Amino acid sequence: MKQIAKWKRSAAIMAMLVAVFSVYNYRIYSEMVAADTTLCPEAIHGQELWQQYNCNSCHQLYGLGGYLGPDLTNIYSDPNKGPECIKAMFNAGSRSMPVFHFSETEKKALLAYLNAVDQTGYYPDYKAKIETNGWVNISSK
Repeated sequence: MKQIAKWKRSAAIMAMLVAVFSVYNYRIYSEMVAADTTLCPEAIHGQELWQQYNCNSCHQLYGLGGYLGPDLTNIYSDPNKGPECIKAMFNAGSRSMPVFHFSETEKKALLAYLNAVDQTGYYPDYKAKIETNGWVNISSK
């Protein structure tokens, strides 16, 4: 009899924890309004190329990815780099970056993708604030 009462109590506690977790997640994830991250068709093609050539294995976006190459989150708007420097890297590569022989259409698509990524925010974002509910408010452009 004691075993049944103990089991019922454990089941009730587990059900309560699942309910609290569900309500908490619903509240947190339903409050945020997703940012408009719609990409133009050219940028979508650039994203597909990014994935096809596995650029993320060497480069980072928003600090996520490989460490062999630089983070490319804001390379498009970097005054010392920008689109012309990026295109030159596509053409010439470097010691650690192979030459991919992209067509002009592919270069434009990759540039459109990197421009779209650049427009979404800054990395690293030193002005980001962590809210008490766990969300991080980032600086957007």
